[in-house]
Amino acid sequence: MHILIIGGTRFVGYQLVWRLLAAGQRVTILNRGRTPDPFGNHERGNSIERLVADRTTPDFARVLAGRRFDAVVDFAAYTAADARGAVAALNGRVEHYVFISSGQVYLVRAGCPWPAREADYDGALIPDPTNDEEDHANWVYGVEKRAAEDVLANAWASARFPATRLRIPMVNGERDHFRRTESYLWRLLDGGPIILPDGGTRPMRHVYSGAVVQAIGALLGNAATFGEAYNLSQDETPTLAEMVSVLAELLGARARVVAVPSDAIRAAGLTPAAISPFSDPWMSQLDASKAKTALGFQHEPWRSYLDKIVACFINHPPTAPPENYAQREQERVLAARWS
Repeated sequence: MHILIIGGTRFVGYQLVWRLLAAGQRVTILNRGRTPDPFGNHERGNSIERLVADRTTPDFARVLAGRRFDAVVDFAAYTAADARGAVAALNGRVEHYVFISSGQVYLVRAGCPWPAREADYDGALIPDPTNDEEDHANWVYGVEKRAAEDVLANAWASARFPATRLRIPMVNGERDHFRRTESYLWRLLDGGPIILPDGGTRPMRHVYSGAVVQAIGALLGNAATFGEAYNLSQDETPTLAEMVSVLAELLGARARVVAVPSDAIRAAGLTPAAISPFSDPWMSQLDASKAKTALGFQHEPWRSYLDKIVACFINHPPTAPPENYAQREQERVLAARWS
């Protein structure tokens, strides 16, 4: 197969490209060329080609003109305009288009049940939380992802554009460039306190990057998925406190957990989601039953993939801590007040 990856130089896209290359597939990647990739030199015979274009400009259609692909996986479409551009540039010249969407399409839906199923997509949206900059940005992200999905659903209904939509929640995995799980590992290893906003009692249902990559690879070319949307997610719904406890056990470290109210964290000049990335309230919980039934999707136990993440961290230690570790001393001071 000849597969185009739009985006693909980081995290899940990065892992997918390596998986496809290892399987002997012909891969083309298209992005703005701003992030170096490690995929080798095409001119030396590797089965990868690079196209450079900003999809928000006419260059996107220009670099794709006259090209045909067996499949396209789009990690970089965020708006209705992005989706319309993909349909215009690829219609009639791609056998299967896979759009990477987000569980955030459910977070902006009023009264959405949790865990959310695909049938819960339709409905009124929550009002724009304009009084909070971060909440507003997250709301916009979810609303615009929905708009992109709607363009693709309509393109299938009206013109049989062969699109499949994959909705994923917070992604956990090795080499996460957001360094979310890693933020907890550094704090566990230094022996200091781990601040859990509001006690870390919020339920979480993430997805492992390896499971997403495997699911994408398995569905490429599957015509039964055209026009459909599928949730991908792990089965378990642990709390953050439970996850930190497992990470400590896997590291062989002691978890000195300190529960601090989010308001107290903000009053101390810190941001809850900065010191504890999985305390972000904008985290969806998805029901993957449809993908299990229709696609044979399987997700390994959450403890198993956490073990892989910890092993990667230990065997390939980063050269420097994540950016949010710079405020570690402030965390210690705050934790001492609440211990």
